[in-house]
Amino acid sequence: MGQNDLMGTAEDVADQFLRVTKQYLPHVARLCLISTFLEDGIRMWFQWGEQRDYIDTTWSCGYLLASSFVFLNLLGQLTGCVLVLSRNFVQYACFGLFGIIALQTIAYSILWDLKFLMRNLALGGGLLLLLAESRSEGKSMFAGVPTMRESSPKQYMQLGGRVLLVLMFMTLLHFDASFFSIVQNIVGTALMILVAIGFKTKLAALTLVIWLFAINVYFNAFWTIPVYKPMHDFLKYDFFQTMSVIGGLLLVVALGPGGVSMDEKKKEW
Repeated sequence: MGQNDLMGTAEDVADQFLRVTKQYLPHVARLCLISTFLEDGIRMWFQWGEQRDYIDTTWSCGYLLASSFVFLNLLGQLTGCVLVLSRNFVQYACFGLFGIIALQTIAYSILWDLKFLMRNLALGGGLLLLLAESRSEGKSMFAGVPTMRESSPKQYMQLGGRVLLVLMFMTLLHFDASFFSIVQNIVGTALMILVAIGFKTKLAALTLVIWLFAINVYFNAFWTIPVYKPMHDFLKYDFFQTMSVIGGLLLVVALGPGGVSMDEKKKEW
């Protein structure tokens, strides 16, 4: 069996998966995508005092402002999750969650931690895809201004979302000489490029979903760590943030790459 035959078989399997899961995949994708916001909002409730004291100590902003920060995070994230899952005011929910990401990036000094910054950008990419999904096909961001389908804001949202999503995988690359790491880096990089440029997009994104889920369950198994240990919270945070990126990739699988992609251009050749 040649390389083209293998690729064709893999694409057939991916297409069959999409046919079977077509009705459910977008719902699963949205649930995965908002999971980190849901977990963080609930954590704000149960760790109100710790979060407030951390913000107060870090920024010396006082009890009232620190409490307001925690309340805003709790309310903004849980409200956004409810709106996304109920499919009401999804665009407003996405903008609100974008604001939460920006606020946390500054408040927790994530801006200076490259790994966490890239993961937050990847999370933003997932929200961009959700925003694109929530837009009807015929709508333009600028009412009354006609746009070509390929250059519509929705297509560029999908492009931006795809590019930002692959940043998650750049944080998983390991620069050592072991055979497993070399293979993982080569295969992972190839898949990242395919998703970013939109070539064989659904197959590449589905492969990344499987790969990332396996890595997530193996390396971020927070349920194996006692709750009172700090590592439990760190792994839990990483686990749900990774699940959100998986949700973004599932949206790519469900919706396709959009107009600004090699897959779409191939149809014109």
